[in-house]
Amino acid sequence: MREAVFSILGPLGGARVLDLLAGSGALGIEALSRGAGHATFVDRDARATAAIGRNLAALELDSASVHRRDALTFLSAATGPWDLIFCDPPYDDAARWADPLSRALPVVLSDDARIVTESASRSPLILELPLEVDRVYGDTRIAIHRGS
Repeated sequence: MREAVFSILGPLGGARVLDLLAGSGALGIEALSRGAGHATFVDRDARATAAIGRNLAALELDSASVHRRDALTFLSAATGPWDLIFCDPPYDDAARWADPLSRALPVVLSDDARIVTESASRSPLILELPLEVDRVYGDTRIAIHRGS
């Protein structure tokens, strides 16, 4: 699924990436390995942010920052802009994130930004932003939105 997402996204040369609700940080780390200029990782879980930090160090990726914060609190204080945002909330909680993210994300996006969401296909995360791609892989829905 990750390969499919990055095939759709195409070249990332120099992009500023935000991996929101980062979990393992796999998507942001993959973006860095594919040429993104900087990645910001945000997760409220201390174990997750520690693991991301270790992975970045092991891969010698220093063009990144890791923040242990609630995603919406982070967005309310963030200045951006980001060119690419990954958002993968817990599947059983995705619907709760739709409205707050739909309001908070446009403020931190660059002009041609894209937002990639991952959620359960049965209870998807539906953002009120222009939808570019909507794909289902088994029980998982991947959506790519445009910021404008």
